[in-house]
Amino acid sequence: MVEFRLILVDPQPLLCRAFERAFVHLPRVEVVNDYFETLPEFDCMVSAANSFGLMDGGVDAAIVRFFGIHLMHRVQHHILTEYLGEQPVGTSFIIETDDVNHPFLAHTPTMRVPMDIAHTDNVYLAMWAMLRAVHHHNQRVDRPIRTVACPGLGTLTGRVSFEAAARQMALAYRHYLNPPQSLDWVFADLRDKAVQSSIVDKS
Repeated sequence: MVEFRLILVDPQPLLCRAFERAFVHLPRVEVVNDYFETLPEFDCMVSAANSFGLMDGGVDAAIVRFFGIHLMHRVQHHILTEYLGEQPVGTSFIIETDDVNHPFLAHTPTMRVPMDIAHTDNVYLAMWAMLRAVHHHNQRVDRPIRTVACPGLGTLTGRVSFEAAARQMALAYRHYLNPPQSLDWVFADLRDKAVQSSIVDKS
């Protein structure tokens, strides 16, 4: 497995504090309370997207300003050809940006269209899909992804609380770092209970 560094980057200070608590014991994680454009180095930016590649709001709009409108057109072409026009939540794909310093984007829907996804496991599903997409990319290519920049998932339009988003993202990363060696119903039940527990705010 090619190891990579995860930079959790977001301008919301309360979200970054939630990240620090949720990811405190997990390796190769850095939390940056700022906009992703200020990062000096990253290989892959995560787009907390919708299913149709319409990148005109929130972090997606900033990604288009940073990389150019051609990236949105490339994302939409991929969705049309590979997903027949709708990329499901729980999937992620890596696509080239044409930026030599930041060569990849992980297009990762958290919702079909802009909507409230609080009290769902969409954030976990999106984070899990992104981590798998990076993993599979690194298995196949000569230029692996070494640094992933990821904003808060589902915390703006999705209205997921900062604590729940951080818990779901951290749980997906913990599961990525510790994959099972075999599968049975005991494992499946424990995994499902962990995901369901991460959704519920404890306040």
